[in-house]
Order: sequence, then C-alpha cells, then structure tokens
Amino acid sequence: MIELPIHDRNGTQVDTLSIDEATLGGEIRYELLKQAYVITHGNQRQGSARTRGRGRVAGSTRKLYKQKGTGNARVGNARTNIRKGGGVTFAKTRTREDFRTSLTKKMRRLANRNALLAKLVDGEVKCFDELDFAAPRTRDFAALLGAVGIDRTCLVALAKDNVNGFLSARNLPHVDCMRIDQLNAFGLLNHRYLVTDRRSLESFLDGTCFESRPVAGDAAAGTSEEAAR
Repeated sequence: MIELPIHDRNGTQVDTLSIDEATLGGEIRYELLKQAYVITHGNQRQGSARTRGRGRVAGSTRKLYKQKGTGNARVGNARTNIRKGGGVTFAKTRTREDFRTSLTKKMRRLANRNALLAKLVDGEVKCFDELDFAAPRTRDFAALLGAVGIDRTCLVALAKDNVNGFLSARNLPHVDCMRIDQLNAFGLLNHRYLVTDRRSLESFLDGTCFESRPVAGDAAAGTSEEAAR
C-alpha cells in the first residue's frame, strides 16, 4: 500500500490516502510507458510538412543543352533535384493519418494508471484535501503550489465541475490543466508533478469520474452503460 499525504492549503499534512498498487498495475512497466508516450507524441503530429518533387515543380522539360560537344557535364532539364530551384529527391507528402498509431484499450488504460503509479512511487503527486475556490484567483493557486514545494512543471488534474480551480491555475507558467477523467500517461510523464485534490483522485481510482456512454442501439431509448449494469 502507498500512503499518499493529504495537504491543506497551507501545505500542512492533515491526512493520508491509502492506495493499493494492484489497482494501478502492481509494478511500473517501463516498456509500456515508453510505448504509450511515443505513440501519443506521434499522434499529435500535424503531418502538414510539404515539399515538391521534380514532377511537381513548375518549369520546362526541355534539355538545357545538347548531350555532347559542349565540354560541360551532361545535364537534363532545369527541374532536376541537383539544380537550384529544382525538385526535392524525397519529397515530404505524408499526411497526419500516416503518422497515427494506436494502443489497444487495455494497454492504454493500464499505461495511464501505471504512469500514476510511477508518480506516486517517486513522491511527485501533491494531493490537497480540497481545491475549491469561491472565485478564480491565480495568486492563491500560486501560493498553494509554493506551500508544497513545487518548483518545476506540474499538471493540475481536477474534476470537470471545478471551473474556478482551472481558471485559477491556467495562467501560471509551467502549469498545465487537465480534467481528471482525461488523465493520461503522456501528460503525467511530460510534467514533474501532479497536483490534484482528494475528491478528484479518488474518482479516478474507482472509475466514477468517467462518463457513462450510451450503449450502441439503445441511444434512442436513453439506455446507458451504467444503467445496463
């Protein structure tokens, strides 16, 4: 069991949260985390880089001068790849879909939880008893981060209804915000710390933060996956 300290807004430990490693994969799977990171990173590529091959460059196809008798090296038309303004030898034509790869659903879910386990083992999860704000205030959130010693990049993951919490954190440098139900391995590994509150973290661990989606064929009747259970 991992005993995660729970802090108040002053940075004082007020409680602990017991987390079973088995619910997060039991052990850190470095190969899976690397695979999930590389795939997610590659899927973010725009695939918009374009260069023109010699067949797409505007210009005449006329041979510049005759093959023999000039004393110069033999040459073809002006669109050849060895001349200035000519085409590119291996033109970039791949689209966004050409870079896309995917993990199976079980691997993706395990990678997300395993990344959280890695953060917990390294002591890089800062959990507060609550992060509710009456009004958005960046200064208060900055003081909260300083109280627990966060001096590097951090990812703030909160429940989707905590609007003031997101508005208070999003303008801080080196701080990114994410809904707790969208927490993934790429976001966790791309930041040094994870900042969350007890309610959001518990909802991620027990799965209650994930919305139930309508079952195929029963959408008109309003039947959902949760109702089917």
